[in-house]
Amino acid sequence: MAQAQRDTPRNTAPKVVCIGVAGGTGSGKTTVAEAIVARIGAHRIAYIQHDSYYRDLSHLPPAERLRCNFDHPDALETDLLVAHLADLKSGRGVDIPVYDFTAHVRTTHTRRVEPRKVILVEGILIFAEKSLREQFDIRIFVDTDADLRLIRRLRRDIAERGRSVESVITQYLETVRPMHLEFVEPSKRWADVIIPEGGFNTVALDMVCARVEALLSGEGA
Repeated sequence: MAQAQRDTPRNTAPKVVCIGVAGGTGSGKTTVAEAIVARIGAHRIAYIQHDSYYRDLSHLPPAERLRCNFDHPDALETDLLVAHLADLKSGRGVDIPVYDFTAHVRTTHTRRVEPRKVILVEGILIFAEKSLREQFDIRIFVDTDADLRLIRRLRRDIAERGRSVESVITQYLETVRPMHLEFVEPSKRWADVIIPEGGFNTVALDMVCARVEALLSGEGA
């Protein structure tokens, strides 16, 4: 566990509790997020993935899209996510983009997310930008060894995104690893809680969920 300095003071008993789950690619962020959803209750959580906000590249030829750096903060429309979080906190539903990771374009579909007492945002770069990390009442960083993260990324991209082993390794060496070192790893300093072993760390998850319940009840300090 680790306590980090704050950007700005935050309310001790917010009407809506906003949680951020960050960490490197393949670190186990989704496992942690899903564990929190299961413990707090899906009916109480608005769950959003930062990956949904990748910028639409339909204006570029397919070959040129592949050369884009998808691991830099500029690849994501973070301003739209910040606006959506403001809407949810104000009690308004939002339409989340649906991204096609094989073609690198936004589809014509959206996913409706209604306001809930808890908002959970997951993403590699959610602590890298001040405007976004300030939205969170609880900041969690999932810390996993680089070799495990690479193996998980290989498996995911091959199975779910139709990538070849060579293309995944090339991207990892050219952009994923350098951007992790430049943006993701340094953002760990903003975390309230650092969780090793991801979703298998039941002690850390117990503490996080207890904190959420305390904030919801107005007892959080």
